[in-house]
Amino acid sequence: MAFAELKDLRMHYEVAGPVGAPVLVFSNSLGTDLSMWDVQAVEFAKKYRVVRYDKRGHGQSSSPAGPYTIEMLGRDVVGLLDFLEFDRVHFCGLSIGGQTGMWLGVNAAQRLNKLVLSNTAAKIGTTDGWNLRIETVSTSGMKSVAATVVERWFTVGFRAEEPAEVSRIQRVLENANVRGYAGCCAAVRDFDYREKVGEIRTSTMAIAGTHDPATPPGDTRWVADRIAGSRFVELNASHLSNIEAHERFSAELGAFLAA
Repeated sequence: MAFAELKDLRMHYEVAGPVGAPVLVFSNSLGTDLSMWDVQAVEFAKKYRVVRYDKRGHGQSSSPAGPYTIEMLGRDVVGLLDFLEFDRVHFCGLSIGGQTGMWLGVNAAQRLNKLVLSNTAAKIGTTDGWNLRIETVSTSGMKSVAATVVERWFTVGFRAEEPAEVSRIQRVLENANVRGYAGCCAAVRDFDYREKVGEIRTSTMAIAGTHDPATPPGDTRWVADRIAGSRFVELNASHLSNIEAHERFSAELGAFLAA
């Protein structure tokens, strides 16, 4: 198990794939850990140096006192790249990971080759909604929200067809660190890049899920429409499209990176 000691964070990460190959970084969604990218990690490590990490407050990374900001999460990525001595990378983030990607695209474009923003939006949810989520988990724990959240992450059909995978992801969410999760809820709550996302000049692809209630496809398309030359793809999936539609997700990602 590998850790990077950053300024105020002990970050857990994994690296796989050929030394010297182009680097591809995956950034997880709120409440998950780097295991959400298991399928993509195996596939892309054939041709890429794949980096996965647990964002602050998640997985095996430490959970400093919150609240956090997307800027913090973005600077954590830059810190990890510096630690690993990777100059430029492809970055693929989903949900809060996608918002981290937006911050990088605006503020650290010199570290990016290509950018993938999946199941995300320049503004997600409402202040009241996030405050209620933070209050709920802080007083009642992660299990109080896990089942409801997972219902939004996967379609009814996928939950029926792949109950073991859905249960695995739900267990990850139930075991998430409350302080870290709440800190990242605050980061999403306070992030609004509707006036800034158009500044991204990195080659970008945006991926949406047709059935995603958390970040509806219209919200992701709105981001794509404001990034010059970007590509938009919509998959037959809900929020965790990289899991539910993993074959199409990986195919689209691979084609975009190779183009």
